[in-house]
Amino acid sequence: MKVEAEVPLFGRKNLQLSVAALGVVYGDIGTSPIYALRECFHGTASIAPSPENVLGILSLIIWSLIIVISVKYLLFIMRADNRGEGGIAALIALLNPWRAKRGSTRYILMLLGLFGAALLYGDGTITPAISVLSAVEGMEVATPKLAPFVIPVTLGILLGLFWIQKRGTGDIGVVFGPVIALWFVVLAITGLIALVKNPVVLQALVPGHAVRFFLHNGHAGFVALGAVFLAVTGGEALYADMGHFGRVPIRLAWFSLALPALLLNYLGQGALILAHPETSTEPFYSMVSGHWIYPLVGLATMATIIASQAVISGVFSLTGQFVQLGQLPRLNIVQTSADEQGQIYIPLVNWLLMLATIGLVLSFRSSSALASAYGIAVATTMVVTTILAFFVARRYDWSLIVAGLSLVIFLVPDLAFFSANLLKIEGGGWYPVALAMIVFTLMTTWARGRQLLERKWDRSARPLAVLCKEIQTKPPFRIDGTAVFFTSSEAVPTHLFRHLRRHRVLQRELVLLTVRIEDEPRVPATERLTLVGFAPGITRLIVRYGFMQDANVPVALRLSEKLGFDIDLDRLTYYIGRATLIPTRDEDGMAPWREHLFAFLMRNALPATAFFRLPPEDVVELGFQVEI
Repeated sequence: MKVEAEVPLFGRKNLQLSVAALGVVYGDIGTSPIYALRECFHGTASIAPSPENVLGILSLIIWSLIIVISVKYLLFIMRADNRGEGGIAALIALLNPWRAKRGSTRYILMLLGLFGAALLYGDGTITPAISVLSAVEGMEVATPKLAPFVIPVTLGILLGLFWIQKRGTGDIGVVFGPVIALWFVVLAITGLIALVKNPVVLQALVPGHAVRFFLHNGHAGFVALGAVFLAVTGGEALYADMGHFGRVPIRLAWFSLALPALLLNYLGQGALILAHPETSTEPFYSMVSGHWIYPLVGLATMATIIASQAVISGVFSLTGQFVQLGQLPRLNIVQTSADEQGQIYIPLVNWLLMLATIGLVLSFRSSSALASAYGIAVATTMVVTTILAFFVARRYDWSLIVAGLSLVIFLVPDLAFFSANLLKIEGGGWYPVALAMIVFTLMTTWARGRQLLERKWDRSARPLAVLCKEIQTKPPFRIDGTAVFFTSSEAVPTHLFRHLRRHRVLQRELVLLTVRIEDEPRVPATERLTLVGFAPGITRLIVRYGFMQDANVPVALRLSEKLGFDIDLDRLTYYIGRATLIPTRDEDGMAPWREHLFAFLMRNALPATAFFRLPPEDVVELGFQVEI
């Protein structure tokens, strides 16, 4: 973990980034006031809205925001970055576990991190559903006559949201920050007005009320902790989006606007419930009256759309990272911005998210019902993040005492929230866990299958000296141009020998090309290529990319001139080995059902031609069968 250098807090650039961060980073946590406090009194726990319970729950929410978000994420976790990038994928990469031995501590930590990341896919489907649905339900509060339109309007908004993903978020993204900034201002104003009318609610700032709440309510109080957790569910986004905005702007946005606005709004809702306990059924919308509720519903809907957009974009980014790291099959990844490399669109993921989200709305039909499924995924990921951060801290020479003390301080609330959310499994919490198990199985099967396949290829590959000898003893017919053969190691791939022996033709220049995805987010263009000269007419090139970069091989090859190796791109042919997998019980490695799953994933993965951005007319695929 790094100790960051001093950065001017109120510089123009930091202020601009802080406003932009509001829209992307704080959309999820910023829309939690719509439903979080309501669920404490009318969710699974159904705590009575007595003064003691109101002050106790408010105290839990306030100190959860301070300890989990302000201290753990803003001040501690964000100190761990992988060359400026955050998120659980970057945290895993900091431990460098990808080539760890099976069964080792690093390997187990990698599996733990992958499962934590897989849980975020469940969050990526539930967050748009519960956020938009909770906002649109404000129509029903305004007038019961609009109740039949809540579900259709919600579905229409979600369909439109997923439909526009293919256009990218660059054009509409510029309004995200100002809209969410307005949203936080409205949260603060509405909360302050209610607070002034009943300032006794300020007693909730004393943590003793949280302790007394548990002592008086016992098991019901513990169940209510699962609803309290809804107030901090956007915590992971703070870390994941660090690379887009940096630590200082994210912290500045939180401490100057987001946190004060959230505290004021929760206190305002509590003040209203203390004065009018019947408003606990919908405390957020009850803070306004008359025609003001309609613009509030409109603004809340816009805020939840932005929060949903941020979560969807985060799922795209996470998927892209794991594809690059070899933990997921190659997918069609569309770059939606010429300026921002992180703005991507993945069609398959988008439509799967859309179907799952719409299915959730139609199945649960209310934000209260969805709240029973919400939380377990994020709570588990928070526990995983805390554990991984401990090992990262130790790797960066933090003393065992300091790192261990930090682990205990943060793990206690994490485990409390995790345990409380486990009680939601039967009521719908099984869904994100089941989805995570599916994604985790796909990840581990794909990674393990590729490992076994590469091991088999390496066994059948030959040293370069064998190729040189064969060319000398049985010279093939040489033609003009350059042949590029992809290989994962220093050895010569088997399909090159098969091609040479069958056709006895070879270009005058032969390039053995290895593409490496490093355990860092970005590799500078100046470090993209490494050239190794083996023999006259035979060269090995290593192309390096970060796990957040687009692997465009033709563009990389244009840089070869700077290394003194001139490639004629007009006379270049790429040769790619395409394996047809045959699952068999004769080979050790995976269970038969996983072998069939891996074969299915291989057949449906994006071809290397498209993934590496190779011109199809310059590609020759050499097919062969491999038993696994």
